[in-house]
Amino acid sequence: MNERTNVLGVGVSAINMDIALERLSHWIVERDRQYVSVCNVHSVMECRRDEKLRRIVNAAGMTTPDGMPLVWLSRIAGLRHVSRVYGPDLMLAEMAASVPAGHSHFFFGGRDGVADRLAGNMRQRFPGVRIAGTMTPAMGSAEELCTAETASRINAAKPDIVWVGVSSPKQEYWMACMRPLLEAPVLIGVGAAFDFHTGTVRQAPHWMQRAGVEWLYRLVQEPRRLWRRYLIDNPWFLFELGRQKLGLRHYDLT
Repeated sequence: MNERTNVLGVGVSAINMDIALERLSHWIVERDRQYVSVCNVHSVMECRRDEKLRRIVNAAGMTTPDGMPLVWLSRIAGLRHVSRVYGPDLMLAEMAASVPAGHSHFFFGGRDGVADRLAGNMRQRFPGVRIAGTMTPAMGSAEELCTAETASRINAAKPDIVWVGVSSPKQEYWMACMRPLLEAPVLIGVGAAFDFHTGTVRQAPHWMQRAGVEWLYRLVQEPRRLWRRYLIDNPWFLFELGRQKLGLRHYDLT
């Protein structure tokens, strides 16, 4: 079952953390090659600006409700079981589940040294976890980083899951490009999770995450980089959502 909530033409998976972990495990057992896009309001608005990106996100095996507004919209639609599947939390939950399951992981992304520090932190936090390898990409576009050489290096490590820690939407383009080249069953784009779990960037307090105002914490931290994302995209999202709910605008899930 792959039920989704239509949010401005983006199909957000009707899942919670338990469902997400079960689906990852199923893909690994079946060697079913998929990729996962974690989706928040910013992701939705990027998809409004970029039709190709919207098709990539909608083609993901899971498009997780990474932001609380997307959880609330799913619940309003009657999908009461939906809860937040936040990229950094998904990583920790899968790391814990993967120890008894034997899943192996590869970290692709971050600035110099971040992926290696992340691997060390995960080994310390989850004794027995299998880290197959790490790779810090060079500077460049998603297309420039989508190479046979990169695929060969990751495939040689034989991971079950490739965690992709580059900025969104770059990571979505990279996963879509690399998906045919990689043998790993699962690719998951988790954005800032690499920085959060290595302490490079501080996470918002849990109460702000639950209240759906994590964006304000991040805006205060990085105003020059994030002001446009939150001060323009958030009001635009509400405007477009109002039009969708009133039936003034129809969005297809294609």
